[in-house]
Amino acid sequence: MRSHLLNDVTAESYRRSVTEGVERVAMRLATTRRPFTGVTPDELAPVISAVDLDQPLGNASAALDELERVYLRDAVYFHHPRYLGHLNCPVVIPAVLGEAVLSAVNSSLDTWDQSAGGTLIERRLIDWTAQRIGLGPAADGVFTSGGTQSNLQALLLARQEAKTSDLAKLRIFSSECSHFSVQKSATLLGLGPDAVVAVPVDRNKRMQTVALAAELERCAQQGLVPMAVVATAGTTDFGSIDPLPEIAELAEQYGTWMHVDAAYGCGLLASPTRRHLLDGIEHADSVTVDYHKSFFQPVSSSAVLVRDGATLGHATYHADYLNPLRTIEERIPNQVDKSLQTTRRFDALKLWMTLRVMGADGVGQLFDEVCDLAADGWELLAADPRYDVVVAPQLSTLVYRYIPEAITSPTLIDRANLYARKALFASGEAVVAGTKVGGRQYLKFTLLNPETTTDDIAAVLDLIAGHAEQYLGENLVHAS
Repeated sequence: MRSHLLNDVTAESYRRSVTEGVERVAMRLATTRRPFTGVTPDELAPVISAVDLDQPLGNASAALDELERVYLRDAVYFHHPRYLGHLNCPVVIPAVLGEAVLSAVNSSLDTWDQSAGGTLIERRLIDWTAQRIGLGPAADGVFTSGGTQSNLQALLLARQEAKTSDLAKLRIFSSECSHFSVQKSATLLGLGPDAVVAVPVDRNKRMQTVALAAELERCAQQGLVPMAVVATAGTTDFGSIDPLPEIAELAEQYGTWMHVDAAYGCGLLASPTRRHLLDGIEHADSVTVDYHKSFFQPVSSSAVLVRDGATLGHATYHADYLNPLRTIEERIPNQVDKSLQTTRRFDALKLWMTLRVMGADGVGQLFDEVCDLAADGWELLAADPRYDVVVAPQLSTLVYRYIPEAITSPTLIDRANLYARKALFASGEAVVAGTKVGGRQYLKFTLLNPETTTDDIAAVLDLIAGHAEQYLGENLVHAS
């Protein structure tokens, strides 16, 4: 079994196996004509359940043959121009190269004696990102598994900085369109169910600062503690960016921590034309960025950054077997001192390779392209009498709803839109997401593929309309 360990003796076997795997994936990418096959859980589950994990196949080729059947054939492929679903991006090749390197070397980014140069590369990228944000010379941060973890750590720091032992008094303010991880974090941090105050949004789905000011004042009058204000720079549903400068002023006025969830909108940090949309982010106490969204990186690649690096100490614990106290005096750079995780992948290498090959402008131009595409898609939807589109995009998301001309029942229209999404997914011809607005069923394009065109959008809109009309026709016949 030692023949399967990666070492100096097996280096050639490693090269052959990985090359064969890359060739299989490359062939699949080159020949995929739809983003999905339409396979159902009931169809695929028995195939995977039939695999006897106690009977190994013995070689990589056989395992890759099997992988074709259980995964590669039916995977959802984000690189396809008609994948318009969730916040999943096609990935850039330099990042995939970095992924291959980091997986093989397998550094763990918790302590210097497990990662060496990897530690310094991560720290350099944190500094680079903090500079792009404008957080100042004391800024610091750490890579995380994703936006949920980044938001959790940021709110942990905010809780500790609030300096009260009465957790029931703490309040977090975020817009009604903010990410669900804000509520999840509040629960994990031991706060009460009323801890998160949902602030209303305006017609562009941005936090209303007048409402925020009123909620902060009410909090103060009731003797409660405003623990944090969470501004969102790119909401999941609408891509809306809260008014950051005004929120920063209110956070300062009420002495509360300002966190900016820029998991989606962080690509603007590299944009040659749209960086101004993040004006005000430089006032944040903490920021979440997801490089695996608008920086076109493979999952996972995220970070939490803070204005004052000393606040990361709230997450620091020392163990004699890992990061003893003496390592601080010896100035040994152990990233575990800043992280909620212990063992942690060298995900920073993917961004490093991307910047060294493409440069920040190259990444930013890709994000600009999908934002331009969303603007064009908005024009298509606004001019199409079959659809109601909710709000003009700030980033690359469009939320819309099929509205048949002769049908007035909101419930029937809801069901037609939900059916159309499911039928489209089952066909494998395209993938779109769904959400609710005002309690009604809507559909969503999340545009993160620069290869997608307005022709693709128009074609998918026709497909959705066809499925919805089929549903309505069948159900109206039955009803009559």
